[in-house]
Amino acid sequence: MKNKLTLRLDTALIERAKKRAKQKGTSVSQMVADYFALIDEEQSPSDQKLPPVTASLTGVLKNRDAEESDYKSYLEEKHFK
Repeated sequence: MKNKLTLRLDTALIERAKKRAKQKGTSVSQMVADYFALIDEEQSPSDQKLPPVTASLTGVLKNRDAEESDYKSYLEEKHFK
């Protein structure tokens, strides 16, 4: 069942939304509905799929004593020597 929802928004924002909806071949109502649907699908960071390169690096430094100062030293050696 569909119901009507009234939103009060700045006139300029409404015009931009209408323009974007027209460009996308949809309606402002559908854009709002799509956004609300995304809210329901919020994922925790652990549920998000990582890109393959990032996933391959996960855990590489586990149980290692890497400090921020080590990284800074590496960058100084790389760029200033």
